[in-house]
Amino acid sequence: MSKGHGVSEYTHKQRQLDDYANQHNPNNQAYWDNLNNHSNQCNPNNDEYWHSRENDEDDE
Repeated sequence: MSKGHGVSEYTHKQRQLDDYANQHNPNNQAYWDNLNNHSNQCNPNNDEYWHSRENDEDDE
């Protein structure tokens, strides 16, 4: 396995390995949930877009 790709069983617990695998498997709902969350946060017509940026405005 090359550096920078995936996760290692030497540095991660089994639960973390399973979560990583689920989020990168198109046959798993977690994969689609992650994509939907990302697209919602990138869409200014969605409430999640503004919710994800609330803290950024407070810092100014």
